[in-house]
Amino acid sequence: MAYEITVTVDLPFEETLRRTVAALKSAGFGVISDLDMQSIFATKLGQPAADELGDYRILGACNPGLAQSALRSEPVVGLLLPCNVVVRRARGAAVSTVHAIDPSVMSQLGAGSEVAFIASDAEKRLRAALSELSGQPRG
Repeated sequence: MAYEITVTVDLPFEETLRRTVAALKSAGFGVISDLDMQSIFATKLGQPAADELGDYRILGACNPGLAQSALRSEPVVGLLLPCNVVVRRARGAAVSTVHAIDPSVMSQLGAGSEVAFIASDAEKRLRAALSELSGQPRG
C-alpha cells in the first residue's frame, strides 16, 4: 500500500524547506510542528548518527477546517493528524526530497465516508503543494 506522495527538488535543503512551507501555506495548510531530526539525533544519539541521517525535517501540516470536520465525524482520526511532511537531503546528495503522507490512507484504515471525503480534499491540496515544488508528485 502506497502511503506517501513524493517529489524530488533540485534545490539546496534550506531553500526546499522554505519553499515547502510556502507551498503548504498556499494550499491551505499551516505548519504547526517542525521536528529537526538531525538536531534530535545529534543531541540524543551523537553527531555520527546525525551526520548519517543528513538533513531531515518532519513538518506537521494542518488545515484547521479539514481537521475540524474530520474530528467531528470521527474523533479518533486525530491519531492520524496532522499530515506529516518530510523534507530531507541524504548525506552527500545533490537534491532534496519531499514526502507527504497520503491522507487517503485514512479511508484505507476504515474511516467513515465523511472522513474519506475530507481525506480526498486534503490529498488534492497536498498534491497541489508538492506539484508547486517540482512537477508532478510520485506515489
